[in-house]
Amino acid sequence: MHIRLHKVKNNKGKGTMMSGGDQEPGHYYVGIDVGTGSVRAALVDQRGILLAFAERPIKKWEPQFNHHEQSSEDIWAACCHVTKKIVQGIDVHRIRGLGFDATCSLVVLDKQFHPLPVNHEGDSYRNIIMWLDHRAVSQVHRINKTKHDVLQYVGGVMSVEMQAPKLLWLKENLRETCWDKAGHFFDLPDFLSWKATGVTARSLCSLVCKWTYSAEKGWDDSFWKMIGLEDLIGDNYSKIGNLVLPPGTSLGSGLTPEAAKELGLPPGIAVAASLIDAHAGGLGVIGADVRGYGLVCEEQPVTSRLAVICGTSSCHMGISKDPIFVPGVWGPYFSAMVPGFWLNEGGQSVTGKLIDHMVQSHAAFPELQAKATARCQSIYAYLNSHLDLIKKAQPVGFLTVDLHVWPDFHGNRSPLADLTLKGMVTGLTLSQGLDDLAILYLATVQAIAFGTRFIIEAMQTAGHSLSTLFLCGGLSKNPLFVQMHADITGMPVVLSQEVESVLVGAAVLGACASGDFTSVQEAMARMSKVGKVVFPRREDKKISRKYLYVKMRKFLHKRVMYHIQVYTDIMTRSIKYF
Repeated sequence: MHIRLHKVKNNKGKGTMMSGGDQEPGHYYVGIDVGTGSVRAALVDQRGILLAFAERPIKKWEPQFNHHEQSSEDIWAACCHVTKKIVQGIDVHRIRGLGFDATCSLVVLDKQFHPLPVNHEGDSYRNIIMWLDHRAVSQVHRINKTKHDVLQYVGGVMSVEMQAPKLLWLKENLRETCWDKAGHFFDLPDFLSWKATGVTARSLCSLVCKWTYSAEKGWDDSFWKMIGLEDLIGDNYSKIGNLVLPPGTSLGSGLTPEAAKELGLPPGIAVAASLIDAHAGGLGVIGADVRGYGLVCEEQPVTSRLAVICGTSSCHMGISKDPIFVPGVWGPYFSAMVPGFWLNEGGQSVTGKLIDHMVQSHAAFPELQAKATARCQSIYAYLNSHLDLIKKAQPVGFLTVDLHVWPDFHGNRSPLADLTLKGMVTGLTLSQGLDDLAILYLATVQAIAFGTRFIIEAMQTAGHSLSTLFLCGGLSKNPLFVQMHADITGMPVVLSQEVESVLVGAAVLGACASGDFTSVQEAMARMSKVGKVVFPRREDKKISRKYLYVKMRKFLHKRVMYHIQVYTDIMTRSIKYF
């Protein structure tokens, strides 16, 4: 399997000189991030600088449409592999803490902690329902029809990507092979911390954001009874978690001897209560010191910052001192990311996957691959340079004047909260050349940025005051993606010094668990640093902004969205007559 490894040279047991002439700090932390397609690990120092990095792919299965599964055994093995890689040649006794983050996927184990199948094939190796799985559509519709009070904390409408509908699907579809045998249902981040420590405590982040747990009131018995999952209430909710800890809290006695051997780390080092991957990204960027960059948020509270974690999907993290209820946006969740603050989480499903889909399914994709390879460029670097070539004297955004994309190919998470929505492209011609592919790619990136603006507007209407975007994740490495977000939202975009901000966020957890920092806020400020600021472009600013406004408000929002709903209603009604 592919392993990507970067390491700063280090003499075991000795301080080495880092960039800038500073002596390397004495303490290290390990951050492990489990994404949709790979496990990544990093060795991070007290300043938030990555000293070593490794990555390993993980397996995915799609046995039928909208069913997405993984294996907890495969993921743990990958965690062990990459961790051993990053500590080679390092004095491991200088490692003080370990933090995990992962996708909010559902892990199912029996009473003896063995995997159980989440599929009709009975394959227990595949014991994870992935976050992007949409099998539980019927179940989530029924849950939302209850209009239970807990739903007000998920924007009024529960997403099919949350855990309650998936649990209900398992009970209704795999009663004998899975549900009746189940002893433990974990969010993937909590599974990893259990695997490392033997402690079944759950992170407040996972339970509050994906399981309807309340940081103030705990579980609500009436909700589980109302949706037909009253059997989870037994034994004080032992199957889904009855010990709930804030992210960064040290778990048990630290790393167990067995897990230490598998990971290549010393037994007993501090292991932190975990975070969902997007929330780790937020932790890794939102607290950065922005003094000296000319940003308005320098004189504003941290609540003026919106962290956007953009990878396979995009998540929009905004915090507030008091709870703010935003229709179609998840939350408010208390202390789910930053202790003492309420969190609202907007989102766009499969944004990175959508860009890949639009580009790779185009007729000109083989030509693009060949030309990018010939220039030793990625396909997206080539597309960006090609757009600069064909735009001539006009702003690049004007290339999509008659091509428009509605990006909800996997439903709308925020702010419409409608999983039935579909994507749309309008303005296609018979031409299928490389220019057409580049412009379609641009229109898709613009559409995603418009989606971010829709989310920001919903949050601001509800009471948030936002002025600056803090981007991280794979898509933040794409200059066009970043610039379009700045131009379309009208806000500056801050990029971190360390591009792997999610891993820095995971390492922040380990640093907090170790006791080396007094709080998550202190660790955030010390370990997160600004790398670059991208401002909205000034060229033809007035004309460009007006054009983008018309494209978004007058066309995409008023016309495309309206027609999608009208067409769906017409066809739904017509089917009844057949």
